[in-house]
Amino acid sequence: MRKEFRFLSRKWMFMSTTNKLYQITNLKYIPMRKMMCTLGLLLIAGSAFTNAETEDKKDPGYLGTYSLFLENNRNNMFRLFQDSDTKDTTWVFGGVIGLNFNQAAFINWAAGGENSIAYTALGSAMAKYEKGNTQWVTSLDLAYGQTRLGAGPMRKTDDRIELNSKYGHKINDKLFWSGLMNFRTQFDQGFNLPNDSVSISEFMSPGYLTLALGIDYQPTKNLTFMISPATSKMTFVMNQRFADAGQFGVTAAEFDEFGVKIRDGENFRFELGASLTAAYAAKFANDNIAFSTRLLLFTNYLDRPQNVDVNWETLLSFRVNKFLNVNLATLLMYDHDITIREVVDADDPSQDKFGPRTQFREVLSVGLTYTIK
Repeated sequence: MRKEFRFLSRKWMFMSTTNKLYQITNLKYIPMRKMMCTLGLLLIAGSAFTNAETEDKKDPGYLGTYSLFLENNRNNMFRLFQDSDTKDTTWVFGGVIGLNFNQAAFINWAAGGENSIAYTALGSAMAKYEKGNTQWVTSLDLAYGQTRLGAGPMRKTDDRIELNSKYGHKINDKLFWSGLMNFRTQFDQGFNLPNDSVSISEFMSPGYLTLALGIDYQPTKNLTFMISPATSKMTFVMNQRFADAGQFGVTAAEFDEFGVKIRDGENFRFELGASLTAAYAAKFANDNIAFSTRLLLFTNYLDRPQNVDVNWETLLSFRVNKFLNVNLATLLMYDHDITIREVVDADDPSQDKFGPRTQFREVLSVGLTYTIK
């Protein structure tokens, strides 16, 4: 440490005799002022050395190096910084936040119209670790939106919480042993509109957790396939009313002939099977157009394996400028265990049909988007 101090001292003594320093400090060639300047710079160097020594005592294993340099700007400030060579590049972080909003108002409008207001907030974060033969990618996607027509209530248009994490150990340049975790649920209550008095879903009702082990094939940097012969899918329905009704595939409650419940519906359903996950992402037109899609297929070994659950989401994004984006998002789902009501006659509920059906959602939005790097 003494050697480093002597080096810094010689460095500053050398700098104190340069014309550049005299120009910054407006000193003349007067021996006394020259000596005072040199002593002042030595004190600054000594202070920096003391700070660095304090950090070393706090963390004996610290291997970073510090250096002093003269920042030649209008403030002529000295700055202490850590060398960029010590930066850890095995971790990469990123994210996107966005807000879409639209509103319309009509006053004495002859052509007619209804006031409306709508918004959608979204956020996405990603962390990637890659070192040697190990690769680990985790992402979190959040979305929530509401709309209101006229004097009606606010109604939900988007609601999503999804966490994905995939760990891989490289076999060769294109194959990985991989483990995958996927968790999905929602923030708020959902209703079977136009009936908005009784909810049909809420946070963790349902909630889905999928764990998979298998082989991940990556033929290109944009395309990946993961085949998992060992996949567990868990469904959570924490609202007892939903569980008693057997919603989202859980076992319903049992009632006697008088309608008295004799056994609660189950809040948890476990499935064991195989899955295939395919994902593709790419950018075009100088990165102004981004396209990504992900398909998840699952079949249950224990119950009707011929029925395949499908979860397919796609996002197409157009960047207008640095902050303005146009996004088109779709989600197609099919789960044979989820029963959906189909209204045949609004005046006669007894005619309603129940059964598994293909679910589809599409959201087109224009709004502000900020990328976090």
